Amino acid sequence: MSESTTREERFAQGFEVLRGVNDEVGEWVLEGLSDVSPELGHQMIAWGFGEIYSRPQLQPRDRQLVTLGMLTALGGCEPQLEVHVHTALNVGLTAEQIVEALLQSAGYCGFPRALNATAVAKKVFAERGLLPVGQQPPPATSA
Repeated sequence: MSESTTREERFAQGFEVLRGVNDEVGEWVLEGLSDVSPELGHQMIAWGFGEIYSRPQLQPRDRQLVTLGMLTALGGCEPQLEVHVHTALNVGLTAEQIVEALLQSAGYCGFPRALNATAVAKKVFAERGLLPVGQQPPPATSA
């Protein structure tokens, strides 16, 4: 985004990017913050998605791998991790790849955080009919 874009344009750009990766979460977050900190919702969408997530240097699936690792490392971010497991699936990561990323995190974040993150992923996988992991057909590839 250029320096001359308006606040509203940055928000609209961010919301479009967010809808492209997770169509359900934007309105939910804004509603949840509307009575306490609408500015936080605005900044998350305008800056987080309009300025950062939209940068072309990383693809959405790569951004989600990074995000899953960071939320796992932080710990205590299970609600946000749940949103990002859904989003990771939306942008092309498989359940197996998500599990592998969370397994990788055990060595750097510790088993308790990796276990908590895996429990969140299991919940999302169950909601989406992806259990048991490892027994799903591979995603279709374009020729």
